[in-house]
Amino acid sequence: MRNQQQVLQMVQDYIVKEIFPGANFAIIENEKVTEFVMGNAAILPKKVVLSAGECWDLASVTKVVGTGTAVINLIFDGVFELDVPAQKYYPAFADSSVSVRQLLTHTSGINPFIPQRDQLSANELKQAINHIQVTDDKNFHYTDINFILLGFMLEEYYGKKLDEIFLTQVFKKWEMNETTFGPVSHAVPTSYDLPVGIVHDPKARVLGVECGSAGLFSTMADLTAFVKGYFAEEKYIKLLNNYASGVKKRSLAWDLPAKSNDWLLHTGYTGTFILINPRAKKAVIFLSNRVHLKDEREKWIKARDLLINLLLENLSDE
Repeated sequence: MRNQQQVLQMVQDYIVKEIFPGANFAIIENEKVTEFVMGNAAILPKKVVLSAGECWDLASVTKVVGTGTAVINLIFDGVFELDVPAQKYYPAFADSSVSVRQLLTHTSGINPFIPQRDQLSANELKQAINHIQVTDDKNFHYTDINFILLGFMLEEYYGKKLDEIFLTQVFKKWEMNETTFGPVSHAVPTSYDLPVGIVHDPKARVLGVECGSAGLFSTMADLTAFVKGYFAEEKYIKLLNNYASGVKKRSLAWDLPAKSNDWLLHTGYTGTFILINPRAKKAVIFLSNRVHLKDEREKWIKARDLLINLLLENLSDE
């Protein structure tokens, strides 16, 4: 990294501005891992200084650490096809027009609105998702429902729940021994009014180990192992391509944040993101609990994007 101090200063400024209480992040360049721990794990009900080795609610980073990688492996191994109806692999899904590619690139046309969603049981929510409205708008519209359906698809194929699938297909292979669905006994607090170790995402709270869009907790050590897993297998370099048909560029499961398509990105609602270049073997893992005191989403997105752009600027080849 060319200007590490610039990045550290920006993160420190964000802590002072209360964009998040603290952050644990790592810059990975080949085998070199430089880890930083800054600020606090909690402010309320009492201030707790952040320490290394903590467990974090990944939120939507679950989409790539679990669901996306499991589906990508099946596609690259020739088991699943991109341009067939998702219904082929998950017959309970009522719409035959949505393809696997469209789910992976958020171009499915799914209208995610579900009446009284948070009052539904797991089975009721699953049935509502199976019969979700699909529109003709195939432009990019990010929605959790795409990845919940991909999770159901994996469960149909393997005949197991997602927690078992992730364990056997991803976590064991890369020795990710601390990555699991919540609830967990110890974690960095998310919002202070939610019990520690309970997943922040409401759909993940209902669906539990069947949620393909959110719900995983993990540590910096495990996510470093995940990133190095991407470095180790050349097939993941194929992700550095646009797989979407619309204006917005998307890889499979991942965003393509750079004009060069050399980087993969996925963010999480709680204040997390992974930025990775599997070709150059560079990555950033960023973990924060920005929803701890307040949920100022627009402010966070603006700050996060500035940080990601600074990281890209300092890590990209000149």
